[in-house]
Amino acid sequence: MSHVSHDLHAEFPNDEKILHELKVSDAHFKTVSERYHDINKEIHRIESEIEAASDERSEELKKQRLLILDEVATMISKAKAA
Repeated sequence: MSHVSHDLHAEFPNDEKILHELKVSDAHFKTVSERYHDINKEIHRIESEIEAASDERSEELKKQRLLILDEVATMISKAKAA
């Protein structure tokens, strides 16, 4: 169990410039980024025992976070190729 918040810049440390460019120029990316932030914040609060949640809820949130990370990775790859 990790109590470290996993923001997108920590997940993609070599792509900070692309993350910023996508956030300011791509409305879909901004929405995905905000959703990731919300889910990540909730996971962090659960793991820090600030909020209570069932194991099922915690696992579902972690799955959602991974799906979003996959989507962000794809967006970064497409931005690099462009």
